[in-house]
Amino acid sequence: MWYVSAPVLPVGVCMLRKFWRCEQGNYTIITAIALVPIMTGIAGVVDFVSTSNQASNLQSALDATALAIGTEYFDGMTKAELEDFGYKIFQTNLSLLDEQTTELAYEDTRGKFDASASGSNTDHLITVSSSIEHPGFIGAMHWGASRTSVAKISQGQEACVLALNSKAPRAIEIQGSTDVSMAGCVIASNSAASDAFYKGGAAKVSAACAISSGGIVGMSDSNAQLDCPSPLPNQYPSLDPLSGVEPPPYGSCQNAKAGKTLTPGTYCDKSLTGTIVLDPGAYIFKGTKISLGGNGSLTGAGVTIFLMEDAELKINANQVINLSPPETGPYAGITIYQARGNTSDLTLNGGSGTSLNGFIYAPDARITYTGNSDTGSDGCIRIVGNTVAMTGNSSVKSDCEVELGGREMYAGRTVLLVK
Repeated sequence: MWYVSAPVLPVGVCMLRKFWRCEQGNYTIITAIALVPIMTGIAGVVDFVSTSNQASNLQSALDATALAIGTEYFDGMTKAELEDFGYKIFQTNLSLLDEQTTELAYEDTRGKFDASASGSNTDHLITVSSSIEHPGFIGAMHWGASRTSVAKISQGQEACVLALNSKAPRAIEIQGSTDVSMAGCVIASNSAASDAFYKGGAAKVSAACAISSGGIVGMSDSNAQLDCPSPLPNQYPSLDPLSGVEPPPYGSCQNAKAGKTLTPGTYCDKSLTGTIVLDPGAYIFKGTKISLGGNGSLTGAGVTIFLMEDAELKINANQVINLSPPETGPYAGITIYQARGNTSDLTLNGGSGTSLNGFIYAPDARITYTGNSDTGSDGCIRIVGNTVAMTGNSSVKSDCEVELGGREMYAGRTVLLVK
């Protein structure tokens, strides 16, 4: 008799069949299958929450950075300088915020920090941005966010005198038997020194306000008449109103002949003295020392004088200046422009009959200005120097839109977060 025996199955297959027939096995399989989307969802929630927290920290750090740049920004600041200054603030703020947030140990990759500035003389925008990106728990998924912050710099009140130096003591200095009258105009210093704005002795000053990034000395006595309730120390620095202006290129050197009226162009004479009359236009004095001597005079309407390569201009009290700027063109409103890097003192001590209008600009030099009572209240002068010393009497008006070719100068700033 023949017997047919059933095939012998491996132990593992037998156990698997029992597992499938077992109700507990069915529940386990169902549970395992169900856990896949559940765990995926949980991982997604964790990734989302973590990314949201990091994005919030990123935005807060960018906001702080934009505001900080806005308080220190100056015209002419390069993009590299802007990013270098901003990145240090950004990293510090982000590190402090991350320490306060409990996060999973991601190997985060942050995008490039970017900072830029745009705008005009009256308003500037500081824009900073960055991003975050990190791998998710599931597969090749990546989570990330990009954030941007924008701060707006708005200029303050109209100014007539501004010292640009950020550290010098007595960057604005008014003393002696001086009577400085600047109706509707602010006098401002960018220096952070404790005596950045100094009025001494019996000097009298009347102005819209006195503003300084540092301290103010002597402007609380009876000889100081201000339209504002009190002097304003510890303010944000003012922007350079002529930072975007560049001198014209050199031309062929002309010779200044004694007794002859000069025509616009480039002059390379070592010195100029006596009576100098200028036809309307732009004049480049290259390394020239202009010292009139005796009872000399410097006269010209619609002119801009550029003092290049250590050129000097010194006008003493017995000499006369009669200068006014062009009303139109690239140098409208500018009468004297001493090039950046030229540290030669600029001295303007005009005698009786002096009339001087327009911007007097020497960003890297000390300007000593002595006005004259003969100019009355019609003087449309704006003085911008590295430091400024004022002696004698001077009267300046604020409403000079035509005479200054539409150029304006402002003191102080406000910084607001707009995005």
